[in-house]
Amino acid sequence: MPYQTKGKRDYKKELNWEKKKKPGRVKDRASRNAARKKAGLKKGDPRQVDHKDNNPRNNTKKNLRKVAAKTNLKKESKRKKRG
Repeated sequence: MPYQTKGKRDYKKELNWEKKKKPGRVKDRASRNAARKKAGLKKGDPRQVDHKDNNPRNNTKKNLRKVAAKTNLKKESKRKKRG
């Protein structure tokens, strides 16, 4: 359950928790955000960036592609089975 402050989600507390418990997650998320920028996706764009090799820190142009959210979610189930 996400951290709540006055009935609203507290992202700062969540980020602090992630930094302490899972430092790799913070770097992965930052890298995914950088990939969106590199691929040219703007805020509100329904498409997502897919990392072809499943490594969120590999943001080379040849490893990124723009896909529909549905396509990316299908790939996610395969990643979880393997990992």
